[in-house]
Amino acid sequence: MITYLDTSALVKAYVLEYGSEEVMQLIRVATVVGTSRLSKAEMAAALAMAARNKYVTVVDAKQAWQEFQADWRTLYKIAVSEIVVDRAASLAWEYGLRGYDAVHLATASLWQEAIGEPVALATFDFQLWGAGKKAGLSVLPENLGKP
Repeated sequence: MITYLDTSALVKAYVLEYGSEEVMQLIRVATVVGTSRLSKAEMAAALAMAARNKYVTVVDAKQAWQEFQADWRTLYKIAVSEIVVDRAASLAWEYGLRGYDAVHLATASLWQEAIGEPVALATFDFQLWGAGKKAGLSVLPENLGKP
């Protein structure tokens, strides 16, 4: 399985929270794990915010950041090109997505089109999950959209 992780899924590999075990299992079974190059900036922001809001200690956030940076080289990184941004703009309008969520959806869908194989979009953002499904991607976790 080829898996695209948005930042809401990616952060769960480094901070123990709801969904962490599921993300780790996705990473273990995936043949390729990819993400947008923007995920690096989003991860830094998410970990820094988690420390500021005391969801994790500063020490744990810094440790998670170091682990993420060490793993960054193992991820297939998709560049944010003008094509991605144009697709993201369309998807933002079509599905009412926030900017970076639209970029993640555009990146995953363009990656799927480019390789001609199914790409599973892993996200814990309900709105992005629903948009991914409507856009023709398989979405993970499968039960996120269910009450």
